[in-house]
Amino acid sequence: MIFALLGALAIGLSLGLFGSGGSILTVPVLVYLLGHPDKVAIAESLAIVGGIAFLGALPYARAKLIDWRSVGLFGVPAMIGTYGGAWIAGFVPGYVQLLVFACVMLLAAQRMWKPPKPAGNTGDAGSPDAEKIPARPWARIVGDGVVVGVLTGFVGVGGGFLIVPALVLLGGLPMRRAVATSLVIIALKSAAGFWKYLGVLSAAGDGVDWTIIGLFVLIGFVGSLVGKALNTRVKQESLRRGFALFLVVMAVFILIKEISALIA
Repeated sequence: MIFALLGALAIGLSLGLFGSGGSILTVPVLVYLLGHPDKVAIAESLAIVGGIAFLGALPYARAKLIDWRSVGLFGVPAMIGTYGGAWIAGFVPGYVQLLVFACVMLLAAQRMWKPPKPAGNTGDAGSPDAEKIPARPWARIVGDGVVVGVLTGFVGVGGGFLIVPALVLLGGLPMRRAVATSLVIIALKSAAGFWKYLGVLSAAGDGVDWTIIGLFVLIGFVGSLVGKALNTRVKQESLRRGFALFLVVMAVFILIKEISALIA
């Protein structure tokens, strides 16, 4: 159990540092350390990451760093996509979801290893003279929101590693504002996906462990506060690359474990 609690702390640290990566850790912790069934773990992951993201977004909201236009254009379509992804998951075996999840981890590792750089924008959101990237067509932002939402609902990832680059490159947001906005979007679409999963699990005679969800949200929130404090003090390139290598190791572990179970 101690390793699972340390995992909850790491989930929060990742969300606080990068605005992403929390759910990439949550599903493996619930499945392989606590032994929860795959679909139950995916549902719990949505609740845990959504709860941590919501609490983690509050300080950013007080600092007025959240871009509410992007929340509307990206977040609302993402909620619809997440609900649809959770519905699709009800017709797919759990091991397929875990295999797709491992592939998503590899994609996340690639994004983390070499994150996109906003051309011509190195300013902070709080700086009045920070240079803005011209916003891209709103339809593209909405479309990306739906796609990321479907992925969230299907495999239980918050999708921050996709949301942050999309907000920077499509929405024209500075990195810090994109991280803050990402947390709100993650909370919204995770709530939509979790609501749908409760029905999917109920139909299958399963349910979530509310005690574990509450405990992970609490510990993860503490981790997110630490991560936010470290955000401006730690060399993030080294952190990102270390996290990327960790994701590759975890993805390979899941692929080997699930494929071996299928062959056996």
